Amino acid sequence: MSNSKMAFLAFLAVSFLCGLASATYKVGVGRADITGPPVEINFMGYANIKQVGRGIHTRVFARAFVVEDEKGNRVAFVSADAGMMGYGLKREVIKRLQARYGNLYHNDNVAISGTHTHGAPGGFLMHLLYDISILGFVPQTFEVMAQGLYLCIKRATDNLVDGRILLSKTTVLNVNINRSPSSYLRNPAEERAQYEHDTDKTLTQLRFVDLENNLLGAFNWYAVHATSMNNTNRLVTSDNVGYAALLLEKEYNPNKMPGKGKFVGAFCSSNLGDVSPNIMGPKCSISGNECDLLTSRCPTGEGDCFASGPGKDMFESTQILGQRLADAALGLLNEQSQESTAREVTGDVRFIHQFVDMPNYNGSTYNPLSRKVDKVRGCQPAMGYSFAAGTTDGPGAFSFEQGTTTDNPMWNFVRDFIAAPTQEDIKCHEPKPILLATGRATFPYEWQPKIVSDQLLKIGDVIIAAVPCEFTTMAGRRLRNQIRAAASAVGGIDTEVIIAGLTNIYTSYTVTPEEYQAQRYEAASTIFGPHTHSIYMDVFERLTKAMMRNETVDAGPSPPYMNDVMLSLNTGVLFDGHPINTDFGYVKSQPNKEYGINETVKVTYISGNPRNNLFTEKTYFTIERKINEDRWKVAYTDASWETKMVWHRTNTILGFSEMDIYWDISPQTLPGEYRIRHSGEYKYILGGKYPYEGLTHSFTVKED
Repeated sequence: MSNSKMAFLAFLAVSFLCGLASATYKVGVGRADITGPPVEINFMGYANIKQVGRGIHTRVFARAFVVEDEKGNRVAFVSADAGMMGYGLKREVIKRLQARYGNLYHNDNVAISGTHTHGAPGGFLMHLLYDISILGFVPQTFEVMAQGLYLCIKRATDNLVDGRILLSKTTVLNVNINRSPSSYLRNPAEERAQYEHDTDKTLTQLRFVDLENNLLGAFNWYAVHATSMNNTNRLVTSDNVGYAALLLEKEYNPNKMPGKGKFVGAFCSSNLGDVSPNIMGPKCSISGNECDLLTSRCPTGEGDCFASGPGKDMFESTQILGQRLADAALGLLNEQSQESTAREVTGDVRFIHQFVDMPNYNGSTYNPLSRKVDKVRGCQPAMGYSFAAGTTDGPGAFSFEQGTTTDNPMWNFVRDFIAAPTQEDIKCHEPKPILLATGRATFPYEWQPKIVSDQLLKIGDVIIAAVPCEFTTMAGRRLRNQIRAAASAVGGIDTEVIIAGLTNIYTSYTVTPEEYQAQRYEAASTIFGPHTHSIYMDVFERLTKAMMRNETVDAGPSPPYMNDVMLSLNTGVLFDGHPINTDFGYVKSQPNKEYGINETVKVTYISGNPRNNLFTEKTYFTIERKINEDRWKVAYTDASWETKMVWHRTNTILGFSEMDIYWDISPQTLPGEYRIRHSGEYKYILGGKYPYEGLTHSFTVKED
């Protein structure tokens, strides 16, 4: 054989082996619409009974990635534009996945995390305390979320290809602040000295590419509350992180409508418990003076203590912060920066999961600060007085103050009428004064979870810690360090640890033991008592070591099945009507003949109730641009940032309602001829639902 032939064969062999080496994983990404009923249902997040949906600003989505290693070990991670995740939902999603795929997906290898938007419909958590401000369970919300969560994992599965995963990080300074800085200062000075900021400023990104380096998706974790839209908002919104995702996807899905296209970009929640996007800080709403640092109260006559964002209103603040997050993620994806910022993720895929009965947990954990082993125990769930005070993102009611460590006989009487804590409960939660003994409340069903879901997903040298609550900044830092140290001690590898918050089940907050003593909102909402964080440290250290050794652990006690006991005060749509001489879809208010850049188009239709058909994966309206005499192209939908859909009753007795559609014409809008089409369904008084459609006359958007 000639030397040239031998060299050529050697080249082919090396190329083949390199190809095998690079095909470490099968990777897939998927997305699905999870927009629930946009009207007449309360939003989940602020627990504000007045925050009832009136329409849509942006649709909300679930985004998933699936990773499988060469041995067939597989994990699925979902980030959903939702306040948080409930275990009843996860159980239903697993049920649907197993009906299609058998045991390929199960409780241990699927993690579902909420972005923590406070602007999406509630009623899906199946615990009374979390659903009470929504007036109970909402089957329509639950169903569209269950199907969407299932569908995004299915799509990620269907899209699996040989590929690679790259990890990169960047610092983003102007997006978050600590909303409980006085609590943070309770942590030891030597510990705080290890960090430059009192919130995490690092955006961590997992990038998924195929073997030709074509970009498939990017999942980003950053610690910030999705509360740029405050509790006066009545339109469904994915908030700041959701807008960042829309911007990221728009960049890599050109000429596609929001929520469409192959590239999937997500911004996921992390240890955001004490982290606010309202970076201008808290001020008294009337006087503009500083609020009290410890209690977040204002003097009489100076208003409530509200924090605000950098924009002139909540919409602009959402836009500014979302743009900053998107710019940071885009910077990491920029080809010119790949070599300097990204590293390839290598290694096998593993997972581990355990249910933990928190009130009955007794254990011990090593305290690196005191260099001693501490005994830890859990408490029955309970909410403290400062829970009712709310936060500077959304102040509470009555005269409650953050930082309250003493009780009140009147409120104790109200508490005991609902469910009285035992003396053991009171002692266990000290110094928290118990406002709601949720662990003792059983009517009509469980008020808060007692069994939590603790889970780790390992993808090569990256470990995702799925926590069932909102960890504060320092609580998350300690957990990351603990997991990293455990993985190094047992597995001998240096790992990147990502905290994925609000995952699988929701149990409010977790603060450090030191922060617990301050009893601000986050501490008052740490429901299993002062050792809550220590228990998680203990459990996750044990799970990490077991996972690194490929050991199995006891599954633990499953959360109770409560689907059959759910109650709701929400009513369905009785019927729809319309005024005489009109019909459903009639354009009551037509657009002007001409508009310019930065002007707003508003049109009004006679409509049915949007709850008759959620138009999942579709849209309630389209804004269409004329291409030629025979063709119009959809330019915007109800998922677009530039649009708003506002629905309102005009006559409750007769079932009359109207739909207002707004379109803010941005500088990026192409000039030309446009029209607006609205689709809906109405419910006939004698039964049945029927489609309708309305179309405006055309109008012109002139050049700037």
